[in-house]
Amino acid sequence: MLEEDAKKMAESGATLSNLSTESRSFPPSEEFAAQANATAEWYERGDADRDAFWAEQADRLSWGEKWSEVLDWQPPFAKWFVGGKLNVAYNCVDRHVEAGNGDRVAFHWEGEPGDTRTITYAELQREVSRTANALAELGVGKGDRVAIQLPMIPEAVFSMLACARLGAMHSVVFGGFSPGALKARIEDAEAKLLITSDGQFRRGKPAPMKENTDEAVEGTSIEHVLVVKRTETDVPWTEGRDVWWHEAVDKASDQHTPELFDSEHPLFILYTSGTTGKPKGILHTSGGYLTQVAYTHNAVFDHKPGESVYWCTADIGWVTGHSYIVYGPLANGATSVMYEGTPNTPHEGRHWEIVQKYGVSIYYTAPTLIRTFMKWGAEIPEKFDLSSLKVLGTVGEPINPEAWMWFREKIGAERCPIVDTWWQTETGAMMIAPLPGVTATKPGSAMRPLPGIGATVVDESGTPVGNGEGGYLVLDKPWPAMLRGIWGDEERYKDTYWSRFAEQGYYFAGDGAKYDADGAIWLLGRVDDVMNVSGHRISTTEVESALVSHPTVAEAAVVGASDPTTGQGIVAFVILRGNVAQDEAKGEEAITALRNHVSKEIGPIAKPRQIMVVQELPKTRSGKIMRRLLRDVAENREVGDVSTLADDSVMSLIQSGLKEGKGED
Repeated sequence: MLEEDAKKMAESGATLSNLSTESRSFPPSEEFAAQANATAEWYERGDADRDAFWAEQADRLSWGEKWSEVLDWQPPFAKWFVGGKLNVAYNCVDRHVEAGNGDRVAFHWEGEPGDTRTITYAELQREVSRTANALAELGVGKGDRVAIQLPMIPEAVFSMLACARLGAMHSVVFGGFSPGALKARIEDAEAKLLITSDGQFRRGKPAPMKENTDEAVEGTSIEHVLVVKRTETDVPWTEGRDVWWHEAVDKASDQHTPELFDSEHPLFILYTSGTTGKPKGILHTSGGYLTQVAYTHNAVFDHKPGESVYWCTADIGWVTGHSYIVYGPLANGATSVMYEGTPNTPHEGRHWEIVQKYGVSIYYTAPTLIRTFMKWGAEIPEKFDLSSLKVLGTVGEPINPEAWMWFREKIGAERCPIVDTWWQTETGAMMIAPLPGVTATKPGSAMRPLPGIGATVVDESGTPVGNGEGGYLVLDKPWPAMLRGIWGDEERYKDTYWSRFAEQGYYFAGDGAKYDADGAIWLLGRVDDVMNVSGHRISTTEVESALVSHPTVAEAAVVGASDPTTGQGIVAFVILRGNVAQDEAKGEEAITALRNHVSKEIGPIAKPRQIMVVQELPKTRSGKIMRRLLRDVAENREVGDVSTLADDSVMSLIQSGLKEGKGED
């Protein structure tokens, strides 16, 4: 649990060692700043009167009944826009049609096999209304829970918005999760309906989905399974329970009147992994959440309705897909790209082909995907016209400076501001990020809290640290999109997020961070991804950045492994560029050079004990590196659950490489 990690960190040393430095800085161009949505004055307004600032942001939405109080804060429980009533789906769809923008494209959808669909706001309104009517026919109403496990297809968006329209909570489960993971989430939420598909396309081939969901719903509270026909494959069928989407939804009326719900009415549950094994059902409500995702989507991406073409490459199953594919962009009347497949199907230029095809102006992706693009080579994006791009964004983990610079130079042609965003499933929306028309950005830094947000870095006693120092990242003021609890477990909510700094009333995010000499914030990853080497608290992020800054390294992951002398030793797993790894003698030379490079970049204390050359790293399908599995390998333990990996054969390859003795120093 977070508090256990924090305790370990406190016992082993005061704060994180602040090792690396970054002197490069990139101010926005005068031309960009002149037309930017947000200005520096927003910070002053957010500090001077937070309630007034957030009331102003809430006015972005259409309220059926106005709130009487901006914030009711009874730590650690918040109510935002108290007494206000609205319908989230109405705000995301109907009001744009009523404003005369029904012909505006809501989604350019691109299927993996190359099929496409263009959905205007008027069409979206009809589809969401049909879906809501079909769900109501299946017994779904206010307060019910609906589980959704779908690929990246338009029906996923229709389903989420239909739930919001009816006042039902959706629980979207990532399409790559196992039947066991889906079952646990269905049981915890006591969902009555599951929406799934016959199958999904992965790398050009149909993969089963319905068979897995059948296994998951056995013996649960699920009354009906609504099935989208996507791959046209034969699937098992249970009469009376299973219903085809095209039969239930397509015949339903496309007229539906949305109901008003309280600002604090639950919108969705999204499960995030728990260290105890039981996933945590993070609960988000309506008014505050929609306010903050709309505000941040507008300010951080400099989104212009009717002009911008926006693409967030996340999966709908993660919070990024909820906040920045569905709710934030649609609340702002955005035109978005939605892509079903993998970045290298049918070729490694697929993303840039899509950017060129639709004239994408805002591109929001994960650092791990940027590093994959680096590995594939800059000659691939060079083949495509990327001149439409105006803003680039990153999400999911800290981005190392070399990947940031590559993104800026090779994708943004040195003219696009990069917004590196920090937030979590629990925060619901962005918390720390540059404003692209205001902030002089530094490669690898999320810079500072957004206007209206309170975040600080503290030591183990909860005392704020100074510039040049590191510690724990905490949120010291409530925010509109904050989680309202863990579904069905109030005590776990308090223990997990509020107990570490209970005296100060801080929310502890579980992440380490540091300030540089100028006060910019640098995220250092999870507290449990911090290594204790001879009493020094060293972030895996900093060592990985040092490794990737070497010209022979395409990608790196670092973990701490038990060491009798130093407490923990640094073990690095690296993917080398080109043919370096093929020649064994060269490989050994490269490893020695890398150890020395890290020592030079950061200091001798950070020199890896062992560097292992691998062909691939264990990643989830959202691109996050699963460091716990690498720790298992580094400490010669049995490898844990690999069900969430995009490719579970990766771990076997890594282990066989270790047995052959590769990568020892």
